Amino acid sequence: MKTSRSFRAVLFDMDGVLVDSERYIAEAAIEMFRQGYDTEVDPKTFLPFVGTGEGNFITGVGKLYNISLTMPRDKEKTYEIYEELIQGHLHEINGARAFVQACKKAGLAVAIATSADKRKMMANLRELGFHQEDFDATVHGAEVKNNKPDPEIYLRAAQKVGIDPGDCLVVEDAVRGIEAGKAAGARCLGLTSSFDAKALLAAGADYVAADLAEALKTPPPNLFQSEGGAPTVTRT
Repeated sequence: MKTSRSFRAVLFDMDGVLVDSERYIAEAAIEMFRQGYDTEVDPKTFLPFVGTGEGNFITGVGKLYNISLTMPRDKEKTYEIYEELIQGHLHEINGARAFVQACKKAGLAVAIATSADKRKMMANLRELGFHQEDFDATVHGAEVKNNKPDPEIYLRAAQKVGIDPGDCLVVEDAVRGIEAGKAAGARCLGLTSSFDAKALLAAGADYVAADLAEALKTPPPNLFQSEGGAPTVTRT
């Protein structure tokens, strides 16, 4: 792949990329285990399941504690607690709004590709003051059959905006998300909000940054120099 190849779209994961939500969903899941199963769960046990969707996030930890969860009840309970926790407390990842605006100004298509369900995606957008229409497309976990690191979610996001995955930049904070983006054929920017740079680079990240503010100051080469002008986007 030529390093001089310009980008035409940016596909954003949400949690840990646009919004600082990882600790809140972990707290919500811990409270769900406490209320539903009288079990105290170590927050560190969630880390391997970050970025794979809340179903895997809680069932994976449940297996570690020999708990067979009742789904979708337990996931909905986790979301209920999460929505209470984030009210007035959820914040964007440093530089998120400015980065999205810079992409749009440059004529790049922008999409959200989150493993979370639509309920969580919309709750996050509401708290941040974003609207779904601020993005050219969104894909949430219920729209795909295979979770990250399978590339399905990023292939679908690229399809929705009508851009070849090779012309897309995937922005991720999780190892499995980076693996999904690379498997889709995209280049990947890894943010160190959940994993360190070494882990993200080992997963295949082409670029790393602390947050989107840093990435805006030193963007991937040719990110804001799209070929052939603004792409044609199908809004969804």
